Amino acid sequence: MGKLRDNLLTIMTLVGVISGLCLGLGLKALRSDSPWSQREANYIGYPGKIFLNMLKCMIIPLIVPSLIAAIGQLDLRTSGKIGSRAVLYYMSTTCIAVTMGIILTISIRPGIGGDEEGAEQSANNRNSTTVDTLLDLFTNCFPPNLVQATLQQYKTEIIYPGNEIREDPKTGAMLDPSDLQTWQMTSSWSSSTNILGLVVFSIATGIAISLSGEEGKPLLKFFQSVSHVMMKLTGWIVCLAPIGVCFLIAGEILHMKSVLEELVKLGWYLFVVCLGISLQGGVILPLIYSIVTRSLPFRFIGNMGPALATAFGTASSSATLPVTINNLENGNKVNPVIARFVLPIGATINMDGTALYEAVAAIFIAQLTGMNPSIGQIIIISITATAASIGAAGIPHAGLVTLVMVLETVGLPSEYVSIIMSVDWLVDRFRTLVNVLGDSFGAAIVAHLCKHEIDEGKQADTFDDLVGGDGGDNQDGEELSLIGQHTQVSKAQQEEELVKVIIPEKPKETDKFAYHTSRDRVKCVNM
Repeated sequence: MGKLRDNLLTIMTLVGVISGLCLGLGLKALRSDSPWSQREANYIGYPGKIFLNMLKCMIIPLIVPSLIAAIGQLDLRTSGKIGSRAVLYYMSTTCIAVTMGIILTISIRPGIGGDEEGAEQSANNRNSTTVDTLLDLFTNCFPPNLVQATLQQYKTEIIYPGNEIREDPKTGAMLDPSDLQTWQMTSSWSSSTNILGLVVFSIATGIAISLSGEEGKPLLKFFQSVSHVMMKLTGWIVCLAPIGVCFLIAGEILHMKSVLEELVKLGWYLFVVCLGISLQGGVILPLIYSIVTRSLPFRFIGNMGPALATAFGTASSSATLPVTINNLENGNKVNPVIARFVLPIGATINMDGTALYEAVAAIFIAQLTGMNPSIGQIIIISITATAASIGAAGIPHAGLVTLVMVLETVGLPSEYVSIIMSVDWLVDRFRTLVNVLGDSFGAAIVAHLCKHEIDEGKQADTFDDLVGGDGGDNQDGEELSLIGQHTQVSKAQQEEELVKVIIPEKPKETDKFAYHTSRDRVKCVNM
C-alpha cells in the first residue's frame, strides 16, 4: 500500500494520458467524414487550458525564490575551494548536457514532418538579424524595470525599406532591400515574460545574500519560506495533472490532421531524449570521474545501486537524498563532510537530465510548429534551459513548470506541452536517475580534489588553533584562551593546562573541591 500511495500520482497521470488518447481518438472516429473545427477542439481542451494556465502562473513565484534561496544558502566565503569546485562541476556538466541535447535534436530532427514550407516561411519572416538576436539576449539580461520584466521582453526589429534602393532620410545611408544590414532599426516590447532578466537578478541577489553573512539571513529565510510555500502550491497543481493531461491530449488529437504521423514524431522525441540521457549518464559523467580520480567508475556506480533504484522509483532527487548520502559514505567511502555539504547543493542546482530534456523538448516543439530556430534562439534555449534546471524543484513533474518557462521565453506555444506530458512519466524517471548519479559523481570528485585540504585541516587542529583561532565549537579552546588572558601565563604553562583539560587527573579524596570541569575553572579564574 505504501508503494502504491507513493506512485499514485504517476499511475493516475498515466491513466490520464491513456484516457486522453481514447477520448481524442474516439471523438475523431465519430466524425471521420468531416474534421473537427478549431473552435470545437478548443472546447474539448478547455479544462486542459485551465491546468496549463495554473502552471504558467507558478513560473515566476517558483523560479525566482528558488534560485535566490539555492544560491543564497551557499557559504561562498567560508566553504572556499569545496563549494567553488562543486558549483563549477555542476554548472559544467549541466552545460554539457544542454549542448549535447541541442546537437542531438538538430541532427536527428525528431519533430520534422512535412511542414518544411512553414519552417522556411517562419525563417524568412523574422524581422531581425542573428547579431540583433544575440544583442537582445544580452539586453534582456539587464531589464530596466523588474515589474516590466515579468510582462515584456525587449526586441530589436528591422524595417523593410521597400522594393527599391532609397536613401535613409536621417543618416543619408542607402537602404538596400537585399541587404538586411542596411535596413533601419527600431525597438519594441513583446508581451512575454523576460525570464532571463529575472534569472540574472535572482542570481545576483542570491550572491549578495550569501556574502552579506548574518545581515542577509533574514532575507534568505524569507525566500526559503516563499520557495517552500510555492513548492507546496506547485505540488497541488501537479496533482491535477491527470485531468489536465487528459483533456489537453484529447484537444490536441482533434487538432491533428494525421495522428499516426504525430505519434511517430513523439517516438523519435522519446528516442532522442533517452539517447541523450544515456550518453550523459553512461559516458560523459563516468569519463569525467575517471579522468579526475584516475579510477574506473564501475564499482562506484554499483555501490550507488540503491540510490539509483530509489531515484527511478520516486522520480524525486530530493526524496532520494538520504539514500544517496548513505551510499556515498558507507559504500564509496566518501568523506561525510564533503558528502553532506555537496549533495544538498547538487540536489538543488544540478539537474543534468532535466536541462537536457528541456533543451530537447523546446527544439522538438519548435520543429513540430514549423519554426526553424536561429542561432540566437538556440543560445537563448540553452541558457534558459540551464537556468530553469537550476530553479527546478526536486519533486516529480516540476520540470513541466520550467519547460513552460523555456517555451514562453522563445515564443513557442505552451499548449504543445501536452504532447510531451504523454511520455513525461517515463522520461521523468530516467532524468532523475541521471541527476542523482551526477550529484554522486560530483561529491566523489570534489572529495578527491579537496583531499589534501581536508587532511591539512585535520592536522591543523593543534593547540594554536584551539587558543588563537576562531575556536568554532571547541569550548575547551575558548576556555583555555580565557585562562591565558586573565592569568597571563606562558605558552608552556598553557600547554600544561590544556593537557589537564583534555586528560584530567583523578581527584584525590582531599581535593574534591578543587576538581572542576574546564568551564568551572574558567569561572574560578574570572572571579
